[in-house]
Amino acid sequence: MDYVELGRTGIRVSRCCLGTMTWGSQNSEAEAHEQMDYALAQGVTFWDTAEMYASPPNPETQGSTERHIGTWLKKTGKRQEIVLASKVAGRGAAFGGLSWMRPDGGPTRQTKAQIDYAVEQSLKRLQTDYLDLYQLHWPDRPVRVFGGQTFKDYEQDFEAFGDILEALDAHVKKGTIRAIGVSNEFPWGVMRFLAEAETKGLPRIASIQNAYHLANRTFEYGLAEIAMREQVGLLAYSPLAQGQLTGKYLDGKLPAGSRKALYNRMQRYEGPGAEPAIRGYVDLAAHFGVDPAQLALKFCDTRQFVTATIIGATSMDQLKTDIAAFDLTWTEEMEKAVNALHALQPNPCP
Repeated sequence: MDYVELGRTGIRVSRCCLGTMTWGSQNSEAEAHEQMDYALAQGVTFWDTAEMYASPPNPETQGSTERHIGTWLKKTGKRQEIVLASKVAGRGAAFGGLSWMRPDGGPTRQTKAQIDYAVEQSLKRLQTDYLDLYQLHWPDRPVRVFGGQTFKDYEQDFEAFGDILEALDAHVKKGTIRAIGVSNEFPWGVMRFLAEAETKGLPRIASIQNAYHLANRTFEYGLAEIAMREQVGLLAYSPLAQGQLTGKYLDGKLPAGSRKALYNRMQRYEGPGAEPAIRGYVDLAAHFGVDPAQLALKFCDTRQFVTATIIGATSMDQLKTDIAAFDLTWTEEMEKAVNALHALQPNPCP
């Protein structure tokens, strides 16, 4: 396993990041513990979670993922071996308000009071006294997120960038947060956070956690240059397009126990042109004699602007396949082939 610096923080993270959002919905606590044991044994020391998980969001499972991680940390005593990341929810309108996540029953926002509450609750569930990376799960601004096809009203109010950073800075000074990052963010938002940090002496974001995969390379159009020049690398989530790039859903297949079968929330990956593009990458993997999941993961791992690629698995076989992908040799022939397919059908699953 390779390790790199997270932004300019001095924190070293594994290039493979362990995603956790199925723990508490599709995976039991025991299964989550088994995944953590295996991942750490393979050198995967960077783990990502969120206050909203398990996914999909609902009041019955909210916080269960962090609780499963917390019981593992208490049982093993291995907190110091892990770089642990979590997230605070953004503007609740993206999910109908998420009022059940806050004690006052109001919609989630990134105010100081809500950030303070979210950090405190995450630390309790995780049974730790600090987070290595704390991220804004999506913007407080009303913007297109999670594959939505339209932008929202730019005239609506939102929490000022400086106010959000000041709220996070209080936790950095307390030692409850080591570094901060953003997620599902856009170029303007990233640059505003960087500018506010520089002019006001506030914490500098270290990472951008956005969707990025063979069928969604929109990060390359504006954010990739920022990631490189400003040393704010991508934490690529959904590198398999929630399993679509494995080919398991092609031709109308609906595997029992899959996310699509359970939740029918795959529309982000099923728009016009999606299936032929996905089929192209699955066929390409067969041409090179590699697992399609491993081709997709190694593609992300070989991008210069990527700090880490976030994997997610519901079975141990899937987890083993995913982690093994980081040992795959990426060739110039593979690079040319995926770029040729991208040119034919660019970004069908943004």
